[in-house]
This record gives sequence, C-alpha cells and structure tokens, in this order.
Amino acid sequence: MTTLPSVPALVTGTELVGEFEGSGYREPPQLVCRPDGQLVRLPPLLYQVAKALAAGTTSTAQVAADLSNETGREFAEEHIAFLLDKKLAPLGITTYSDGSPPPPTAKSDPFLAFRFRVAVLPENITWFLSGLFAWLFRPLLVALAVAAFVAGETWLWTTQDTGAALQTTLTDPASVLLVLLLAIASCVFHEMGHGAACRYGGVRPGAMGCGIYLVWPAFYTDITNSYRLGRAGRIRADLGGVHFNALFVLGLLGAYACTGFQPLLVAVLSVHLEMIQQLLPTLRFDGYYIVADLIGIPDLFKYIAPILKHVLLRRPDEDGRLAALKRGPQIVVAAWVLVLIPAIVLQLGMVLINLPELLAADWQHISWLLTTADTAPGNQALGLASALIQSLLLVLPLAGLAVALARPVRGLVRLALRRGGEAAGG
Repeated sequence: MTTLPSVPALVTGTELVGEFEGSGYREPPQLVCRPDGQLVRLPPLLYQVAKALAAGTTSTAQVAADLSNETGREFAEEHIAFLLDKKLAPLGITTYSDGSPPPPTAKSDPFLAFRFRVAVLPENITWFLSGLFAWLFRPLLVALAVAAFVAGETWLWTTQDTGAALQTTLTDPASVLLVLLLAIASCVFHEMGHGAACRYGGVRPGAMGCGIYLVWPAFYTDITNSYRLGRAGRIRADLGGVHFNALFVLGLLGAYACTGFQPLLVAVLSVHLEMIQQLLPTLRFDGYYIVADLIGIPDLFKYIAPILKHVLLRRPDEDGRLAALKRGPQIVVAAWVLVLIPAIVLQLGMVLINLPELLAADWQHISWLLTTADTAPGNQALGLASALIQSLLLVLPLAGLAVALARPVRGLVRLALRRGGEAAGG
C-alpha cells in the first residue's frame, strides 16, 4: 500500500469549543470556532479528528490510530484523508491531508444579520472592562437590582408626569441632544453587560464595536465564547445587556429624584424603548437569542422554510433538518415560525395601508422641525443638529421595517407561486 504524504493540521486560530450543552438536537453537535469567529457544528466523528490534530498529531496514520482507539472502530489512513479532504478542509477547519491550506471560506450570511462591523475595543480591553462589572451578576445583587427596578418603575408611572417632561424636552434642542447622548451611553453600557456576564460565567468576551443592523447604527459585543457555557450561562449572557439597561435606568431615576431635571425622565423612557426592542424575539435582538438558547437551537431563521413546507404544504422532511431536532424544541420552533410569519404579514399590511399617511405626517413634522430650527432663537447650529437627528429618527423605522420585511416577503411570494404552479400542473 502506498503511504500517503500526510502532514495535516488545524488551521491556525481554530479553537475546539466542545459539546453544545443544552442542545435541542437529538445528537448534540460538537462546536469548533474558526479563525474568522464563525461557529461550526460537527458530528462526533469529525470532531474527534479535529481533536487529534489539536493534540499535536501530525500524520494521518497516527490520527487513524487515535480514532480507532477512541471509537473502537477500525480506521485507515485513506479514511482520515477522506474526512480531511472532503469534510474538514472545505469547512476551513483543517488543512488538506497533504498539508496544503484549505480554500478561503466565505463567512455565512445569516438572515437579518449584523453587518459592517468595526471593532472599537479589542478583546483584552473588553476583558478588563468586563471585569470591573462582573460582580454585578452575583445572585443577591441581581435580586436587589430587580427589586429596586420594580420599585423605581412603580414610582415613575404612578407619581411622575412623563408626558409633560417629553413635551418640554422636545422643544429644547440642547435637551434633545442630551437625551440622545444618554441613550447612546445606555447602549454602550448594555453591551458591557453582555461582556460582564460572559466573564462572570468564566469565558472571555470578544471585541466590542459598532456596525449597522438593518439600517440602524448599533453596538455589539462578541460573545461567541458563551457557547462554552451551559444553557443557564448562555441565557445570563443574553440577558446581561437588559440587566445593565435596568441598572442605567436606576441611575437616571436617582439623578432625576435629586435634581428634578426633566430630560433625565425622557432619557429613562428612551432606555425603556431600548429594553422592549431588545426583548422582542422576532429580529436578531436579545429576545431572539434568549429563545434560541432556551431550546438549544442557534439559528431559528434557517427553520422557517422547512417548517412552512412541512406544516403548510404537508411535504416530508426530506433533508432531515426537522427530524434532527428533539420533539420539544421542534414544537417551539414551529410555534415561533407560525407566529412570526403572520406578525410579519400583519406589520407589512399595516405599513402599506397607512404608508401615505405615515409619509405625509413624517414629512410635515420634518418640515416643521427644520423651519423651527432655522427661526428659533438661541444657538441655531444646536437647533439644526437637533432637528436633523429627530428627522433621521422619524425616517429610520420605516426604512428598517422595509429592509427587514423584504426578504421574508420575497420568500413567501416565491413559495406561493411555486405552490400555485404545482396546483395548476397537478
């Protein structure tokens, strides 16, 4: 038998994460993190090959021997070469069996993903900063914070006139800009919460930065390493941002109670909106990841088409994607999809029906803002900046909704046309 020239290795920067704890799959996958940060799910056999290479094995013969000892099955060099060349190297995890580098791997483009990321704080800085706040996740402190938040919310909504505060603040350009700055600070603190939750769980948070989600500027923290934790640790990391938003609200309420400065009350309302948005399970906000981690399925959107085909079209699960899920998670995913689609259709219908009125109202309000900024006394540059920011905030929701709905609506139209064609042909 000809000896294969074999000096395979893991691609530099590849990390073995291990079994996906709390998985919703019938056969829990093994996780590997590629150098580009992309998590790859591997079946146990392929993971064992990668594990042998990570341990320093440098020949297919030795990998075959290690794998045979580990599994109790007989493997030859040709088997290992096949797994490397046809399975692992194309995924960008290992080199080919002869040591040649794998082809470039395009990072996946998940539906409604965060785009145009720019890292601002590197991993070592995030690690340091998250260590300053990780103690806030001690159970007793979390319980006290929740109790204080409930008390603060009760006081706010039963004793304070938020409508008057909002009206007063919106007529003052300086106050509008202050509220905006506080909202940005809350977003940054939100991301710090994700990082601190990771560090409290014993894993390293990645870089922090900014980018674009749909059409909105947004911040992010790389918490890929939270997949090294169990279900409870992952959910703590998911909720860490909203927890820190609640702490930020407590700080604002304390400052308002001491000063009576009404823009602080409006800033509290803006943080409330951020928290509500983050807890929505439809787009890729924190609520979506909470649902995903509760049932142990990392990407819920990839199951939209299989669920619709299986439930609505009564087609068999040909690729086995649904059969690979445990019964409970499969039911939750189906329920999520069947709630998500009508919600999207309803939102789209409401937008289309009210679009002329919405555009007219937005245009009228934007015109009023710009006119007022130009004629109002005081610092006109400050007034103009405030008017432009408020105008942008009026436009972005419609643009974001259009971007979010475009792809699923296109998929539904294609599905309906295909279904109609099949009915006509049958």
